[in-house]
Amino acid sequence: MKIAILGKPFNEETLPFVQTLLDDLIGRRAEVLIAESFRTYLDNRLRLPEGTGTFRRGDSLRGVQFVLSIGGDGTLLDTVTYVGSLQIPILGINAGRLGFLATITPGHISHALDALFKGHFVIEERSLIRVDTDPDVFGGINFGLNEFSILKRDTSSMIVVHTYIDGEYLNSYWADGLIVATPTGSTGYSLSCGGPVMLPQTNNFIIAPVCPHNLNVRPLIVSDRSVISFEIEGRSNNFLLSLDSRSVPVDASVQIAVRRETFNARLVKLNHVNFLSTLRSKLNWGLDRRNPSGLPV
Repeated sequence: MKIAILGKPFNEETLPFVQTLLDDLIGRRAEVLIAESFRTYLDNRLRLPEGTGTFRRGDSLRGVQFVLSIGGDGTLLDTVTYVGSLQIPILGINAGRLGFLATITPGHISHALDALFKGHFVIEERSLIRVDTDPDVFGGINFGLNEFSILKRDTSSMIVVHTYIDGEYLNSYWADGLIVATPTGSTGYSLSCGGPVMLPQTNNFIIAPVCPHNLNVRPLIVSDRSVISFEIEGRSNNFLLSLDSRSVPVDASVQIAVRRETFNARLVKLNHVNFLSTLRSKLNWGLDRRNPSGLPV
């Protein structure tokens, strides 16, 4: 089996678990590739197996069966951009904080690998959002798992985002910005702006204003078969476009449209982990002091 590993710096307490991961993979005779930047971080900290290969962004991962993402949810979002249209299944190992997407704790790495090699897992298909801009501002990596945002920059003044769905005028949002979130992103930035939580298999986007300057504007759910386009104006001519963890400054001349990407991200979930259990454990969904267990009474 051929396995690629991506990661970012993590707490020192996690190092023994990552060493166990590498030793376990070699013991199972897996071919291991490590992202070049992550290998540089690990070189003086761990005993890396001989013959371990490396790869960079843009290198083909064709032939890789699984990609392991070691870090937080931001690391997993970055991993999705490495995999792209190959749709290689990704297993998230949480060496960060919340771990909403990366659900495997370091102490369960050996169990997770055992389940992986025995096929005791399920694959969750997660839709992606695609952003088309003229000129291109995201360097060809114009898709994301969570959300796309238009935000004000370099000024305290609000901006106006004129929004269209399939060419028809929807609304002009007077706000600090506007978010278009996927179902996966519904538990991220959009949630903090009052957006709803959507199940991963929902075929929709959420349009959510950031700090709107009128009281009668609320988040809106639209079909992800729609094309959503924008025109931006404000006192300043500088704005910020953000796609997951990547942000770029632009001016008002940029043309922007978002739609659903033609391929998905595929996340590996072990049998005891699902979206609803993660909602309860990570976001305290349904927590009630009258029923601390959260179980039916």
